[in-house]
Amino acid sequence: MKITKMKLLNMMFIALVLLAYLSAQSQVSPEKKKWLSAGMFQNWYSSTGNEIEQGRIAEQQDGSQWPAIYRNTDMQAAKGLWIGCVNFTDENGNTFPFKVVHCGPRVRGLGEGGQGGFFPVRYKLISKFQQPSIVVDDNPSAYRNDEIDSIDQNMLPDRMIDNIVNTSIGVTMHRRIMQFSQGFHDSYIINEVTFTNTGNTDYDDQIELPNTTITGFYAFYQLRYAVAKEGTYVMGNSSRWGINTMNDVRGDGVKPDPPTEQFRAQFAWHGKYPSWTRFDNLGAPIWDSPQFDKADTVGRLAAPQFIGIVTIYSDKSATDRTDDVLQPKTTYYIDSDNGLNSGQSSQFNQGEMTGQYTLMSFGHRSPRHADLVQPDGKFTEPTADPSLGTSGGWSFGNGYGPYTLAPGQSIKIVFAEAANGLSREKATSVGRRFKAGTITAKAKNDSVFTGRDSLFQTFRRAIANYQANYVIPQPARPPKSFTVKSGGDKISLLWEPDATDPNLAGFEIYRTKGRYDADTVQLLYRAGRTETSYNDTSAIRGLAYYYHILAVGDPARNPGGGGTPAGVALKSSRVYAQTYDPAFLKRQAGPGLDGTVADNLTQIRIVPNPYVLTSDRDAYRLGLGQENTIKFYNIPGYCTIKIYTELGELIKEIEHNDGSGDASWNCVTSSAQIVVSGVYIVVVLDTRTGGKSMQKFVVIR
Repeated sequence: MKITKMKLLNMMFIALVLLAYLSAQSQVSPEKKKWLSAGMFQNWYSSTGNEIEQGRIAEQQDGSQWPAIYRNTDMQAAKGLWIGCVNFTDENGNTFPFKVVHCGPRVRGLGEGGQGGFFPVRYKLISKFQQPSIVVDDNPSAYRNDEIDSIDQNMLPDRMIDNIVNTSIGVTMHRRIMQFSQGFHDSYIINEVTFTNTGNTDYDDQIELPNTTITGFYAFYQLRYAVAKEGTYVMGNSSRWGINTMNDVRGDGVKPDPPTEQFRAQFAWHGKYPSWTRFDNLGAPIWDSPQFDKADTVGRLAAPQFIGIVTIYSDKSATDRTDDVLQPKTTYYIDSDNGLNSGQSSQFNQGEMTGQYTLMSFGHRSPRHADLVQPDGKFTEPTADPSLGTSGGWSFGNGYGPYTLAPGQSIKIVFAEAANGLSREKATSVGRRFKAGTITAKAKNDSVFTGRDSLFQTFRRAIANYQANYVIPQPARPPKSFTVKSGGDKISLLWEPDATDPNLAGFEIYRTKGRYDADTVQLLYRAGRTETSYNDTSAIRGLAYYYHILAVGDPARNPGGGGTPAGVALKSSRVYAQTYDPAFLKRQAGPGLDGTVADNLTQIRIVPNPYVLTSDRDAYRLGLGQENTIKFYNIPGYCTIKIYTELGELIKEIEHNDGSGDASWNCVTSSAQIVVSGVYIVVVLDTRTGGKSMQKFVVIR
C-alpha cells in the first residue's frame, strides 16, 4: 500500500503524541508507603503527602506506635491534610471563591477522579547507614523490611523520608520527615514542610497555572487518635476509632497555660469510656481478656500513652523568615464523623469547600475539648463522656495561614509528632496494684497522668533539637550484623561492630523469654569494644529466647546540648538489633563416636527414611509450602556430615558445630541441584574423637 507524505506525517505526529503520553505516564508516581522504624515512636508515611484512615491496611488503628518495640501500640486512626485558598482560577478559567484540595482523613488524595488533587512526584527513604542484618538460625529475623532507597552518612537524622507532591491549586509541597534513634530524641518525628507556588498541577509538571498569586492560603492538618490499639481489646470496638479520646491544647490563647507548658501543641489520651462500668478504664487495665495470655492479665495498663503534635516553627510570611508565634491560627476540634470529613469530598464541590475553608480558618475554638468534657479540670477523676454524644468521637486540627504566595514564593512549617507515657515496667506495676486493690482508681490515674509530663518533655526536646539545627550528640552505631544460633549446649550470639564508629565503647546484651516484647528484660552480658561473640549457657531447654544488643557510647564523647544531658553514655536503639524469632536449646548431643563403625551404626537416626521428595521445585526454592528436609538425630555435637551417592560421589558436606544432637539437610547438593531418587550414603565424622559412623537412606521422587 502506498503511503502518502501527508499520511506519513500524520502517523509520525500520532506516534510522537503517543510517545509523549507514555513518557508522561511513566513519570506518574503511584502511591507508595514506607515506615520510619529507627526510633521508639514509629509511623508509616504515604507518597501522597498524608496518611489517611485505613490507608495502609484495613484496620482503624494503624501507625503512630509508641513504644514501638511492643505489639499493638498503634494510636493513629486517621490523618487529614487540606490545602486551601480563596478566589482561585484554574487552568481552564473556572473560578472558585474557596478552593480546597484534600488528602484524608478519608479521601485518598491522589488526583484520579477529581476528588483529591494531590500528585506525588518524589518519594525516597534515606538512611544514615544500612539496616543491620539480623539472623536467627540462618533465617532473617526482622520486624519490618525497611526499603531504604539511599544512604547518606552525613545526614543528621537517622532516617528521613523526602517527599514532593504537586497539587491541583499549583502549590507544591515538599516534606522532609526526620527520625532520630538517640535515646533522648527517639519518641518524636519531625516534619519540615515547605509549600511553594510553582503553578504545577499534576504528576510531572507538564500542566501549569499561569503566573497566579495564591491568596488566603491555609494548610490544615487534622488528626484522629485512638489510644491505644492494645487497649481496645479490653475496652471494646468503638474505642478503636477514638470514641473516648480526650483532646487538649497548649498555646492557643484560649486560657493561660502553666509557665512550664509554653509551647504550641495539641495532644490526646485514652479518656473515660462510659459504657465500660466494670472498673475505671483510664489506662485500659488488662484484667482478663481472650486476646491476652493469662500471664499478661495481671492488670497491666494497655493504654498509658499520651500522643500529640507540637508546632516548632512557622514562617510569618513568604518574605519574613521569622517564627510566627501566633501560628497555627486555627486550633479546632471536630466531630470525626462530620460530613466535611466524608470520603466523597471533592475539590469541585463549592458547598463542601466553603465549609471546609471556614473550618480551616476558624481560629481557636473555645472552650478546649478537654475543658468542655470536664469543666473542673479533674482529668484523673473523669465523670463525663468524651464523645459528647457523637458516634465517632473527636479529631483535632491545626490550621496554618493565611498566607499570600506570589509565583515562586514559599512558606515553611515545622512540627513534631510525638508520644510518651508510662514505661512498660511502670504500666505493669501500677496496673497490678490497681487490680489487687492496693491503690485507688485516682492513684492509678495520677500515675497515668505522669505520662503527660513525659510527652511535654518530649515536645521540649524536639524543639531543642530543631533549635540546635539537628546537631545533637550521637549514640553509638548499632552492630552491622547480629546473628543468633540455637545449639545443644548453648545459644551462640555473634555480632559485627561498626569499626568506623569512634564513639563505640562496648555492648550490652539483653534477653527476654517467651516473646520478644516480654515485660521482663534481662541484662545478660556487658561486652568490650572489641568483643564480637557471647555464648548464652544459662538458657533452659524448652523455652523460647529473644535477644537484643545495644552498642554503648563513650560518655566522655557526649558534650550534651539540643535537649541531651552531657556525660551520659548514649546507646544505639533496641529496634536496630532485636530478634523477632525464637532461639532454643536444641536436642542434646549424642555420645561421641569411638571409632568403631560397627558399634555406632544404630546410634544415629535419619528421619524420614525413605524420604519421599516433593517434585514441586518452585515451592521449595521460593519458601512456599513444606521444605524438603532430612533430619539427622543423635549425632555428636561437633562433627562433619558427608553425603555420597551410591557410586561414591560426594554431593554435600555439612559442618555441624553448634553442640546439639541434630542437624538437617535441605536435599540440595553443593552444586545447587535437588537430589534425584536413589540410595545415598551418610558418613558422620566426630571431629573431637575421630570416630565415624556410616549409614544409608533412600530418596524417592
